[in-house]
Amino acid sequence: MRGRWTGYWLILPAALWLGVFFVIPFYSLLATSLYDPEGSVLTGYDVTYHVANFVDAIEEFWRPLLRSLWYAGVATVICLVLGYVLAYAIAFKAGRWRTLLLVLVVAPFFTSFLIRTLSWKLILADDGFIVDALQTVHLMGDDDRLLATPVAVIAGLVYNFLPFMVLPLYASLEKIDHRLIEASSDLYASPSRGFWKVTLPLSMPGVVGGTLLTFIPAAGDYINAELLGSPNQRMVGNVIQELFTSTGDYAAAGALSVILMVIIVALVMVYIRKAGTEELV
Repeated sequence: MRGRWTGYWLILPAALWLGVFFVIPFYSLLATSLYDPEGSVLTGYDVTYHVANFVDAIEEFWRPLLRSLWYAGVATVICLVLGYVLAYAIAFKAGRWRTLLLVLVVAPFFTSFLIRTLSWKLILADDGFIVDALQTVHLMGDDDRLLATPVAVIAGLVYNFLPFMVLPLYASLEKIDHRLIEASSDLYASPSRGFWKVTLPLSMPGVVGGTLLTFIPAAGDYINAELLGSPNQRMVGNVIQELFTSTGDYAAAGALSVILMVIIVALVMVYIRKAGTEELV
């Protein structure tokens, strides 16, 4: 009997943690999304199961919602390309420099997320060296700018979330048996064909894990759009933050948060199924 209950006692701390910090906040968020929109911070809110809050949120804020998914998708693709090359080089080519390169990958985490984003604001400033260099080679006009544009927001997302892509990819690539890659060469496969038929399929768990760890937080991010963008580049996170803190429209903010979560969960489930890695769920 004692051995039968051992497993349950071991998972009890994690279950309590999830219950306190996930289930209860999720219930609170769901209840907030069903508030009576006629309430206010002063008069209070009543849970009237006002499902129309979701319809109103979509009708009013569908542009920031789609913009967030678009920015997060583009940033994830860029991170995948850059991260795969870097992870491949670290796993297969770095040799004795592997540890140093891994430290450099995680080094940005030693600095605050906010400070790193503010640094990009200085780098992409109108009088910064990047804009000056692009204007010198006539890739930008004298009146063009990088800051307060979609390029700046996506660049910030790529920089801040790139380590979340590199580390799962490295962990997956590092576990690949090199003899399988050598076998593809012995069977007269070209390096490119060997990569597409052997290396990439074996690294798919890292690809899926890295893309999820990048896309999900990037879709809900608001710091990059707030500091590097303009009102025209507002993401859904900026709208939710404004509704909660500025206007006090908790019902709309809760509904928009639930909508974003449902969309992301649906996209993740479809993506995992299409990627052929259902076992990761």
